[in-house]
Amino acid sequence: MKKIRVVAAIIKAENEEKKPIIFATQRGYGEFKGGWEFPGGKIEEGETPKEALAREIMEELETRISVGDLIETVEYDYPNFHLSMDCFWCQILEGDLVLREHTDAKWLDRDHLNSVSWLPADISIIEKIKDKL
Repeated sequence: MKKIRVVAAIIKAENEEKKPIIFATQRGYGEFKGGWEFPGGKIEEGETPKEALAREIMEELETRISVGDLIETVEYDYPNFHLSMDCFWCQILEGDLVLREHTDAKWLDRDHLNSVSWLPADISIIEKIKDKL
């Protein structure tokens, strides 16, 4: 089975009540169009996962982030490929999260993380994120 290695940004901020919120994006293209995911993408040859994530977020969202600790590496078997996804805590350094490849985005607090239709690999990390918020 084909293996695809990607990185995902769990971008954390605070809402007006100083509660932690997480940035979620709705996929705007491809086989999984319409599904919700954490933004990110493929690691290119010669890149570290953190470098790849910073590059992907700049390309997809026109935003510079700091990439923090690894939360977990999600291993998930889709019908046609195996996905290995390194998920990192991230914070915005500069930019306005411009949607270049996604059709929608939302900031979700802990109580609303399950309010969107996550892609299967992404949903597998939701409980771990909730536990850390």
